[in-house]
Amino acid sequence: MVFGLDKAKHPELTALELEAMLRGDQALVIDVREVDEFESGHIPGAINMPLSTLQPSKLPYQVGKKLVLTCLGGKRSSMALDKCNVAEAAVDTHLTGGFKAWQSAGLPVERS
Repeated sequence: MVFGLDKAKHPELTALELEAMLRGDQALVIDVREVDEFESGHIPGAINMPLSTLQPSKLPYQVGKKLVLTCLGGKRSSMALDKCNVAEAAVDTHLTGGFKAWQSAGLPVERS
């Protein structure tokens, strides 16, 4: 075992963990995919803030809710978290496997 290689760069939630948090009104999902991707299908209630124009200072914080970033597979949401970290924004978690993992888990999809 090589230390450090088994740990994710950012805290992650599984699709089922996120779904439970959403049912409990404990999370707010920010989808960092581009508008056309978001419109073709996204997590119900998610807010679209594309990575290409993401400004961490504009993230919609809500008391009592954890901000969770997502994208298609996890790469862009991780990049968005890096951007948020530099800006010292209070968001540090993303959906492991992104929207693909959400769909694979058979969870509901909303379309714009």
